[in-house]
Amino acid sequence: MFFGFTHHADVVLVEKPDFHVAINRLLGNEGGYVDDPHDPGGETNWGISKRSYPTVDIKELTREQAIALYKRDFWDAARLDEQAFGVGFQMLDFAVNSGISTAIRALQRAVGCADDGHIGPVTLAAVKAMAAHDFIMRFLAERLVFMTGCKNWDHAGKGWARRIAADLRFGAQDN
Repeated sequence: MFFGFTHHADVVLVEKPDFHVAINRLLGNEGGYVDDPHDPGGETNWGISKRSYPTVDIKELTREQAIALYKRDFWDAARLDEQAFGVGFQMLDFAVNSGISTAIRALQRAVGCADDGHIGPVTLAAVKAMAAHDFIMRFLAERLVFMTGCKNWDHAGKGWARRIAADLRFGAQDN
């Protein structure tokens, strides 16, 4: 179960999930060690690629070490604690799949900001001004456009499309 519920009279308050829920969802998408010759990231474990982390022993990377890298280099770097949970999870999943700068640019296009790849006050304000469900729909549209333009689409596209479909389901659940 992803949400805790608190009942007050006729009102149901949904407690905001956090990084731990998002990372468990993400790791469900990523899995363990893979060395696919078609993957431009090279060998990966828990979604952490040798290309992005050349000094890390990818084969021996533990789940806990991967979580620490995701928290520092993705969640905190993109200031996802400052976003609605649905926004934060979607950003984390795209950033891990395609790179943080790519995900930030897609976020900026989804909210109508200049896509400079940096999270700043203008981007944060634009994200907060948009309803989370509208953001998720626009953001996942940007993600699909990006993914279908990747040269690896023929090899990995079916899996990417299924991952985005799963993220659409999470988006509906998070609203």
